[in-house]
Amino acid sequence: MFLITQMERKNGYFYQNQGSESINSSMKKIIPIVSVLLIVFLQVAGQTNNVSNFSNGFKVIPLGVKGGLDESNLSAYLVAANGSDQFICLDAGTIYKGLELASANKLFKSANPSSIQQQQLNGYFISHAHLDHTAGLIMNSPNDNAKNLYGLASVLDVFKKNYFTWAAWANFGNEGEAPILKKYTYQNLVPNTEITIGNTGLFVTPFVLSHVKPYESTAFLVRNQNSYLLYLGDTGADRIEQSEQLAALWKAVAPLVMNNQLKAIFIEVSFDNSIPEKALFGHLTPNLLMEEMGKLNQLSNGNLKNTALYVTHIKPCDGCEVKIKSEIQKANQIGLKISYPLQATLIELK
Repeated sequence: MFLITQMERKNGYFYQNQGSESINSSMKKIIPIVSVLLIVFLQVAGQTNNVSNFSNGFKVIPLGVKGGLDESNLSAYLVAANGSDQFICLDAGTIYKGLELASANKLFKSANPSSIQQQQLNGYFISHAHLDHTAGLIMNSPNDNAKNLYGLASVLDVFKKNYFTWAAWANFGNEGEAPILKKYTYQNLVPNTEITIGNTGLFVTPFVLSHVKPYESTAFLVRNQNSYLLYLGDTGADRIEQSEQLAALWKAVAPLVMNNQLKAIFIEVSFDNSIPEKALFGHLTPNLLMEEMGKLNQLSNGNLKNTALYVTHIKPCDGCEVKIKSEIQKANQIGLKISYPLQATLIELK
């Protein structure tokens, strides 16, 4: 009616000369346009509501948790906002087997690991380029679909120069040796700079870690609304690495611990305390873990006990896991809540 009124004002003879047939014809042209606009509006509103309906906190599905030997269970963690089924993947040592087991445990509606990978994984965040953190991505790349590959420049360079080359595999990247298949788009991460991951409601901030100085690894601080999750790739202790990377990270996340916003820390302990410090090659032991956690606890005014701590990347050997868990329990003098993630099980963080 508003449109016709405007026509009346502009053309006072509109009704007089055009008749009801012309009015009907005009309306027939208008209605489809209005319908299309309404559909677009509803689709956009639906997408917005999907993100806004996500709850605080996270759900985590470990696709692999170990630090070596068993190629079916290497570091890879799916993370989604609570209420969402769209994930990012933090490291990618094991993909297919982890998805297969998670599907068997009813964590996904689909029983096809490749379909889950294609439809529910919205990009890979690689902490460093060692094979126990990348092999699943590389091996499953032929069955994957186009998505982003996130990492520090030093990490992505290994994919460009060593992994996604025709001598080693095939170039599924969008740079490097021709022919370029352009399945994965390299996204250089800037340290301490948050980025948003479309379709997930998640934001990620990378922090540089030292993993056998001068080589770099990465910690990823994942945000969903006002809750956070911290995942660390392989890292040595600052004292041994002659670094201040962990100190800078603890300083950045301490306010989140104090405000009860940091829901969990996933951090490696690769070896037991019997391994000489000079032979750790950029990894932590139970004693070194607690040395670093003590620093974070002090910075957060003793509130670290309110943040769940998940110990990852235990290196396999006879009795190693039992020994590491025993040594962590003994060294845990500040009463931290410590757990050990299991492959293909759901972790809910609220």
